[in-house]
Amino acid sequence: MSHGSRILVVLAIAMALLAPVTVAQKPPAPPPQPPPSAPPSRPANSTVPNQPTGDLVMFLRGRVATNDGTPLPNNVLVERVCNNRVRQQLYASPHGDFSMQLGSRADSFVDASGDPGLQSGAARKDSDMGIPRRELANCELRASASGFYPSVMNLVGDLVTLGGSLDVGAIVVQRAAKVEGMTLSATPYKAPKDARRAYEKGLEAAKNGKLANARKYFEQAVEIYPSFSNAWFQLGTVLQKQNQNDAARTAYTQATAIDTKFLRPYLSLALMAYQAENWPEVLKLTGHILDLDPFNQQVAAGYMLDLDPLDYTEAYFYNGVANYKLNKIEDAEKSALRAEHLDLRTHFPHTHLLLAEISARKNNYAMAILEMQTYLELAPHATDADQVREQLAKLQKLNGSVSTSQKSDKN
Repeated sequence: MSHGSRILVVLAIAMALLAPVTVAQKPPAPPPQPPPSAPPSRPANSTVPNQPTGDLVMFLRGRVATNDGTPLPNNVLVERVCNNRVRQQLYASPHGDFSMQLGSRADSFVDASGDPGLQSGAARKDSDMGIPRRELANCELRASASGFYPSVMNLVGDLVTLGGSLDVGAIVVQRAAKVEGMTLSATPYKAPKDARRAYEKGLEAAKNGKLANARKYFEQAVEIYPSFSNAWFQLGTVLQKQNQNDAARTAYTQATAIDTKFLRPYLSLALMAYQAENWPEVLKLTGHILDLDPFNQQVAAGYMLDLDPLDYTEAYFYNGVANYKLNKIEDAEKSALRAEHLDLRTHFPHTHLLLAEISARKNNYAMAILEMQTYLELAPHATDADQVREQLAKLQKLNGSVSTSQKSDKN
């Protein structure tokens, strides 16, 4: 199944998550600190009057360097993370330099999980004034790039502020080495010449939309070389496009039996189990994938993710939904947050619907509202957008009732 088709299928199923929200008799008060994507408002008691101007930090400056002195890739992402939430992010220059302006978004990109509100407790008329240095105590800078271990620097210690700028120095990232055979099958290189030729013809036919010819060539490839896991996977993909799901499942399963580290057929099987709402099977299949996620374990931390065609975001999303359906709420939230973090190009905006449902279930209506708003910002013309807006209106009304009740209790 193509990536575009897979997303359409997932979007259609994702609305099943938007079940009516059960109102608790007396939901707990919302967290004392607003979530990262909260509207620009803070509780009045968080305002710090007469903040000394000299304590304000306007810029975070520094550079990203490699541990071996080799050049950096062109996608070095620097994020400011406060209380485990991304507040700001930008890409470093080709030489690794970066300058993050605080109190304004003019020079930096704040992603969907960031805080579009004021960065300090005090309201400011000038958006370029920066934020108090003490507010950085719970923040860290995180640098990440394809082929490198992520590196984190805490914004505390003996860092010197000069003229409103805080120079953090160098954030050193360590180059990662490719772990051979982790998720990419080597069978194309082991297959006999005739099997490889048939396989390549099948790929060309599939690319041109000639599914019958592609199927013939892939069947020929696996007949010549039965251990050709890639050909079994491609055969399953063609059969699935021809709506022969049972045969496709057999082909995918054969691929997994040959090579357990070749994860693409596992993901296809997970999607089929997801569509069938076979949640235990979804957990089993995605669990195998996530066990081999190189950044989810220390043993395989050297894997270069940018060389892998597998989309771990999709696996984490399926895993999150399955856990949610099986009433494993904490595990569901953990996987959903991981999917949200990995989805830098927002291929899976429906992850926010899952997070909204989880937040509503926890009576955190403010966060649920923010997740739904994020979804609508990312997919304003989605087929389910009107339904989401209706649900959003109900949550906003519910959240207003909760806020009024809390004020009455205080009085």
